[in-house]
Amino acid sequence: MAEQLINEFTVNRPIDEAWPLITDLERIAPCLPGAELQEVEGETYRGVVKVKLGAISSQFKGEAHTVERDDENYRVVIKGSGRDTGGRGNASAEITAQAEELSPTSARVVVTTDLHITGKVAQFGRGIMGDVSAKLMEQFADNLNEMLDQQGLATASTEIPDSSDEPQLRKIDGPATEPIDLMEVGGSSILKRAAPAMLALLLLMLLLRRRRS
Repeated sequence: MAEQLINEFTVNRPIDEAWPLITDLERIAPCLPGAELQEVEGETYRGVVKVKLGAISSQFKGEAHTVERDDENYRVVIKGSGRDTGGRGNASAEITAQAEELSPTSARVVVTTDLHITGKVAQFGRGIMGDVSAKLMEQFADNLNEMLDQQGLATASTEIPDSSDEPQLRKIDGPATEPIDLMEVGGSSILKRAAPAMLALLLLMLLLRRRRS
């Protein structure tokens, strides 16, 4: 399944202050629901995204890296890929973030995601991802602005690089994250798609009960 998702969010800081933070993947990763950054190697960031739908849980393990960054025009392109650790599918995405000044004290960021999903994790098809991503982006913006209010604009600390040309692997010792609950995030959209399966399951249970009686 291939789908393009377009979302936007607002950062409550002047654009020149907000941009370095927006492009600091290590700093903003904890703001994304379900995401857990585990290690950084050079410009490559690795971690997991946890998702659940009712009693079914999935965990995507993957990596992301910046492929293009234009600080003058406030544009960055990030590529990421991941796989479901349970073998239920794979996902890849090219994410383009374009920031613009909204006011002297705020900036708007438009995020365009070209998403590709294969396997059972794509069973809900088109539309669901758009609804879910919009709500996740809203949560991300709330978390980001709350973090700014509490911690300010300091960027993630970095270690002095080794003289070797080889990228240095750095483990991130952060708290474990809670999985994204798609039922809560997707709401009625998830329920509409899941309803036929739930109805079929209910009918099957009724038939089994009648046979046993």
